[in-house]
Amino acid sequence: MAGGVKGMYQSLWGEILTTLALVMIVKNEERHLSRCLQSVKGIVDEMVIVDTGSTDRTKEIAYSFGAKVFDFEWVNDFSAARNYALEKSTSDWNFVLDADEYIMNDCGSVIRNFIEKNGKVIGRIKIIDEFMQDGEKRYAQSYLSRLLPRGVKYVGRIHEQVESDLPRKNLDIEVYHDGYVYTDKTDRNLKLLLLELERDPLNDYVLYQVGKQYKLRQQLQQAELYFEKSYHLAPLRSWYRHSFIIDYLYTIIGNKSFEKGLKLIETERDRFVDSPDFHFACGLFYMDLIFSNVNKYIHLFPLIEKSFLRCLEIGDTDKYDSVKGTGSFLASYNLGVYHEVIGNKDKAVTFYQHAAIKNYERAIVRLKKLLK
Repeated sequence: MAGGVKGMYQSLWGEILTTLALVMIVKNEERHLSRCLQSVKGIVDEMVIVDTGSTDRTKEIAYSFGAKVFDFEWVNDFSAARNYALEKSTSDWNFVLDADEYIMNDCGSVIRNFIEKNGKVIGRIKIIDEFMQDGEKRYAQSYLSRLLPRGVKYVGRIHEQVESDLPRKNLDIEVYHDGYVYTDKTDRNLKLLLLELERDPLNDYVLYQVGKQYKLRQQLQQAELYFEKSYHLAPLRSWYRHSFIIDYLYTIIGNKSFEKGLKLIETERDRFVDSPDFHFACGLFYMDLIFSNVNKYIHLFPLIEKSFLRCLEIGDTDKYDSVKGTGSFLASYNLGVYHEVIGNKDKAVTFYQHAAIKNYERAIVRLKKLLK
């Protein structure tokens, strides 16, 4: 494990190389930590791990990988802990990961090439989040700023953000995250977010995150209240606006706040014309809307098919944070359901087949029943 004075080291040939540190904060992560460190050990020059109070084998595992381990008293502030960890790094660049994440693809050369050729640019990596929805595993992807030049720091008590005006670049680095599948962190997150809101009650992003925690807890009425407050405050070009609108729309569907949903879709449609997730949520919204009062809303029935077809036209994309399949097999499955309901068996079979090609289990089940 190479450290390096002033963040630099010399190779055997005397060449000056740029150094990279893995920087982490952890607590009781013996279940995940080895997997994470194993995935980066051949890429980074040093591992800096700040422990905020582990009582399990976390530190022992970190030391076994040659990591530098530091203790930090937890003060209910993720940015404070992350910035302390960044201060302990001696490298030119810092790669920030959580213990329940690990690198999936062969990206060592991508990382090395990026840090050697860039100075004042922040690297964004693709995080693939595993989560449960409607009783099945789903996968969301988003790009997050995690490859940081020395000196860049964080702000925010929770859901901390990189504080920098430096340009950001998406990189071919795929990191898998499954921590929320095994651990419910909503109580912890909500407590910290509400503390942050006491300090800054009109913070649109914190209001959104509070609503999101209530949504995760299935307290949808509370979620909608906070989403609505955030909606009236958030700038149109907010970096998180796309994810926010999708969460807001799903909450509206859950609460059957249909008139509010119609207004939201009308207002936001042109902004997200190229988002499969937006049109997918619209398709589900129209389904629930129409069946809530067929006589009143039957004139909107064609919008169900139109929304899901638009998803397929766009396809799965990296432009927005997105759930895997909204531009492909999930949309095809819902089009299959749509045509099956209206008695168009042939079209239903066709769309179920498109979804089944992607091994989508629900489509395979429906296809077998229709083809009997």
